[in-house]
Amino acid sequence: MNRFPVALLLLFLLNLPTFSQEIQWEPIAPGVWKGSSGVPESYDLSSAAQPEAKLAALEKLGAEAFPLNQGEITGIQRDGNTYLRFPLERGEQLFGFGLNFKTVHQRGRILRLHVDHYGGTDNGRTHAPVPFYVSDRGYGVFVNSARYLDVYAGSASRLDSDDPPEARDRNTDSKWTASPYSDAVEVMVPAAGVTVYVFAGPTALEAIQRFNLLNGGGALPPRWGLGFTQRVHRLYSQEEVVREVDEFEARGFPLDFVGLEPGWQSKSYPNTFAWDPVRFPNPAQLVKTLQEKGVSLNLWMNPYVSPDATFYNSLTPYYGSHTVWAGAVPDLSMPAAQQIYWENFTRDHVEIGVGGYKIDEVDGYDRWLWPDVATFPSGLAAEQLRQTYGLLVQKQSAQLFREQNRRTWGLVRASNGGGVSFPYVLYNDYYNHRDFITALINSGYSGLLWTPEARASDTAEEWLRRFQTVVFSPMAMINAWASGTKPWTYPEVEEEIKAMALLRMQMIPYWYSSFAQYHFEGIPPFRGMNLEPGFVEAKPIGEPKVSMDLESNPYEEAIKSEIKDQYMAGPSLLVAPFFAGDTSRSVLLPKGNWYDFYDGRYVGNGEIIEVRSRLDQIPVFVREGSLIPLMEPRLHAPGPNERVDLEIRHYGKEAATYWYYDDDGYSFDFENGNFTWRELKVEKDGQGNWKGTLSPASKGKPNTIGKVRWKFMSLEE
Repeated sequence: MNRFPVALLLLFLLNLPTFSQEIQWEPIAPGVWKGSSGVPESYDLSSAAQPEAKLAALEKLGAEAFPLNQGEITGIQRDGNTYLRFPLERGEQLFGFGLNFKTVHQRGRILRLHVDHYGGTDNGRTHAPVPFYVSDRGYGVFVNSARYLDVYAGSASRLDSDDPPEARDRNTDSKWTASPYSDAVEVMVPAAGVTVYVFAGPTALEAIQRFNLLNGGGALPPRWGLGFTQRVHRLYSQEEVVREVDEFEARGFPLDFVGLEPGWQSKSYPNTFAWDPVRFPNPAQLVKTLQEKGVSLNLWMNPYVSPDATFYNSLTPYYGSHTVWAGAVPDLSMPAAQQIYWENFTRDHVEIGVGGYKIDEVDGYDRWLWPDVATFPSGLAAEQLRQTYGLLVQKQSAQLFREQNRRTWGLVRASNGGGVSFPYVLYNDYYNHRDFITALINSGYSGLLWTPEARASDTAEEWLRRFQTVVFSPMAMINAWASGTKPWTYPEVEEEIKAMALLRMQMIPYWYSSFAQYHFEGIPPFRGMNLEPGFVEAKPIGEPKVSMDLESNPYEEAIKSEIKDQYMAGPSLLVAPFFAGDTSRSVLLPKGNWYDFYDGRYVGNGEIIEVRSRLDQIPVFVREGSLIPLMEPRLHAPGPNERVDLEIRHYGKEAATYWYYDDDGYSFDFENGNFTWRELKVEKDGQGNWKGTLSPASKGKPNTIGKVRWKFMSLEE
């Protein structure tokens, strides 16, 4: 009997044809389907974040048909990897894939989704590389893997494609392109299987809502979290912190929470997580003093444990094989490690009244973070923990405050898919103002929150422009840990800065209701223009070009214009920042009438308008028939259940309705139904005059509304 030669057998097996396999889809909520390819790993983004889906809210969005051709979605296993393929149509545009800083359009991009610091290029290595994308055709896709994923987002063309690119002759065809048409998104998952989710729309915004709601809905901050925050110099003492808080008060600048940087600890990099006895001899008294002044305290930390920490030895069985800055890395995927680690934070910080944390350096950089060859006692791969460590620390630290029945609002350096509901805002060390706005836009496509923080500036104008954008972001923050910058550091713009800070405080009612929409309905409070009804992007600029100078750039391409310097804030506001040196800028308005936020004048409808710069304003426009609730300018956010008087601004010439969210602004009692949505309504009375009404408060429910004044901003001439 002839034996088949082993070498030939191996060659035969290696060259076996690979057949695409249709994924079997299971509806798990209205408009949401789950599918698996191969044998998925037990640890993924969802198992790390453990979100609680808002099924009732998903039911309200209603049922929709599966938005893609199921037969065109395939998953195959080969060489220990899983290869996914999702179809694309001609002209279809994609958004998402996490926190990108330079690009909004993602079709045609090649990405390695890898948690890392942002290195200046949109290549997938970023602080929150969420493997979720949404299409302008009104659907979304989430690849639920805690691995580094290779994504070809419409950048590659298969030989057997039913809709291949046209072969062109570069020698004679002026329309030849170095980026030929691709009809699919392809993802390589380095595992023998993976779970994927598809979200219907019918609009892109509704697909994002479904993604956010499946992942627990957006975080609802305490009211004080929407006020103003200052992060003080890293080596400030207890007395210096109090002096700075007092100076804010004396100068009339608002302040709701102060951030302490590494110097609050006895040792840092690596950390003891214990108060320095010299700089902070009585931390409980400090917290109490600040609370009496209406200010909360936020503490910087990264998770890496110093050998001098009191609990270092207790965690010995739960450390990874490698250190970070000579600090041990606790395997926080393990419940036993979590209990030992976090009980120290509860005792030394949370129980004395600290309001939250800034969680640093859970993202990268490869030179100091644990390497991919590291091992952990849980048995998880180093890359799995890198992809999810930001999720773990967010979830576990937030739980400390939940156990105290008080909300927190903090900062984090890394997140990922599944972390929608965590009360943390992303930040980093990158400092490009324009790119910060692009990141703010992209955050809304991926269930993230991002702040374009202000630190220091070369000129007074730059300082003012940066400050204006933090006022219209999830966290109004000066991060002065190194620069020591104050709002009044540049005297020539001090009054303009103060006016913007007070405007932030006036807008807390609007921001709070916007975040309630995020929590209960999944609508991002800050989002790109492509999600706005009636918005149409500019047409491609020119035809594809080919440089005839092969020595310079033989693959030069025309780029379709992206709108990455204006965005929506809350349900009604279009924000179009100025940058230092700008004397004017263009703003692309969606269809419908739009009005100036500050004076109510009509500015345009579905057109490009030109706006002249002025130091005292950031351009903001309001859609037709909008109501904007404001409170009086004040130095601190309202306290628990505190009543405030409201001014309700009406814009446009149409009747309007607005749902105002109300709860105690502090606790988690709203999760047990202790909240209300009150209807604000403006319509004309029998004499043709505008009249505003507020629905009555519900008996036994929170009521923080005092007197109400109506202001009609766009009265007919």
